Amino acid sequence: MLTRSRGRVVSVDATRGDALELTVDIGGEQGKAIAYVSLVGSVSAEDEVLLNTTAVKKGLGTGGYHFVIANLSSPENGEDDAGHIVKARYTPVQHSVLSVEEEDSPERTSINEFQSLDGMPVIIGQLHSQLAPAAAAVKRLLRPPARIAYVMTDSAALPLAFSRNVYELRNKGLLDATITIGQAFGGEIEAVNIYTGLIAAKQVAGADVVVVCPGPGNVGTGTTYGFSSIEQGEIVNAVNILGGTAIAIARISFADPRPRHQGLSHHTLTALGRVALTKCTLVLPMMDQMRLLTIQEQIAHSAITYKHKIRIIDGRPGIVELQERGFRLSSMGRSFDEDPEFFLAASAAGALAAEILRKQGELQF
Repeated sequence: MLTRSRGRVVSVDATRGDALELTVDIGGEQGKAIAYVSLVGSVSAEDEVLLNTTAVKKGLGTGGYHFVIANLSSPENGEDDAGHIVKARYTPVQHSVLSVEEEDSPERTSINEFQSLDGMPVIIGQLHSQLAPAAAAVKRLLRPPARIAYVMTDSAALPLAFSRNVYELRNKGLLDATITIGQAFGGEIEAVNIYTGLIAAKQVAGADVVVVCPGPGNVGTGTTYGFSSIEQGEIVNAVNILGGTAIAIARISFADPRPRHQGLSHHTLTALGRVALTKCTLVLPMMDQMRLLTIQEQIAHSAITYKHKIRIIDGRPGIVELQERGFRLSSMGRSFDEDPEFFLAASAAGALAAEILRKQGELQF
């Protein structure tokens, strides 16, 4: 059920691309809110706004934000953008984008001329917080730096602008292009699905490496198949169909209190053991020997052991790169010190991508 409230904008606290972070007053109580300029237009202090308050009232994991549905002080908003592909279809915020595949796109010919990813490494994550370590490892280990494209799926947050991580990674030069696929929107490149998203990464963004993972807000239910990051297995298949090299990030934790996520998460075991029908390399980071043995035993009791290749790689380079740049790592409220293997696993996947590129001779080490 959608819950709504009228509020007054007290202040505009930050601008992050398309997202405005606001302080709002709702009946004498102040809270945080986000307005997407592309959806509701500009917002200023003292504007009256209509807010979606569902997430805060339900205690959902959005960082405690309300979301602006409409600026009641300025109800008419802008002009139509170019493009005929509609995202957030059949919702009150449906809007058109210029998708890379459509006839009006200057890149359509390049998309149609695509033949193969030619073995390009594609790193596939399950959580948004895996993006930064993976990308940072690639940048750390290659000179000159590789071009990295981030493909954001539509299994979690739909607006790319919600992600502080992407904004910071882009500003720090750790990402070179952003692509939003499916119903997700706000990337520098818009694409209809994972296939054309990957094609655009190569043909349009000129990427050497792609990182594919959802935006913030992963969904899980504690059931075998009822989680949004099951898409990891489907994306492995897409990468192989297009001739890429699929690298899967292992979701690992020894700090998560839930048994199903301890060691190697059941999300990884299911996505790769049951859903992925083609081969990938699952990368484990170097870690404490007993913890590594625990994970290896989990793998041995799953289909991963014969369906995919396993590599163990040093995951420290990406972490060092992020720490030197002052990037704060956090996932599920836990820092690197509290849950190091989670972040090391993502960085190790990035290190493998860098190794593949060196062997392909596309970049010099």
